[in-house]
Amino acid sequence: MLQKTHGVAGVLAAELVILQSGVPILSWEAAAGVLIGCFAGPLADIDKPGSVMAKLFFPLSALLRFLQIKHRTLTHSLVFLLALTVLAIPLPSFYFWTFLFAYATHPLIDLLNEQGVRLLWPAPFKIRLLPKWLAIETGSAAEVIFRWGLIFVGVLLLGQEVIQWYGNR
Repeated sequence: MLQKTHGVAGVLAAELVILQSGVPILSWEAAAGVLIGCFAGPLADIDKPGSVMAKLFFPLSALLRFLQIKHRTLTHSLVFLLALTVLAIPLPSFYFWTFLFAYATHPLIDLLNEQGVRLLWPAPFKIRLLPKWLAIETGSAAEVIFRWGLIFVGVLLLGQEVIQWYGNR
C-alpha cells in the first residue's frame, strides 16, 4: 500500500482511540492524536529506501539498510510491534494506544497485499490474508477504493461524534 493509504489508516485508528477514550474531538489532545496517527500509520515503511518515512528518519533507515533489513520484514512484524510497545510504555495512556493502534494498521493492511508480510519475522515465510487474485496491488484502483472506504468510515465516525457533541450542548 502507498504512504497515503497507510496515513489514512493511521488517522482512522487515532480517531477510534479518540472516540473510545472520551477525548473531546475538538481538543488539542485529539489534534495531537490525529497527528500521531498520521505519522505512525506509515512509519513501518522506514525499511523501504526512498519512502517518506525513510527520509524523515534517515539515521534509523540507514541503520536498517546497513543491517540488510528488507522491506516488509522486521518493521512489519509482531516482534517489532512488541518492541515498540515496550518503548512506548512511558507515554500517557491516550498517546500510547493511539501510537500502537496506528502503527499496527500498517502491517495489518499490508496483509491485504499480494506480496504479504513477514509478520512472524524472523520466520522466513510471508503471510497474506487474501488469495492472489483478490489481493490489493500497491497503487492500483483497488487501493484507491480501499483508501476512500477508510476515509468514508472516518468521516462517518467524525460526523456522528460532532452530531452528539452538538446534541449535548
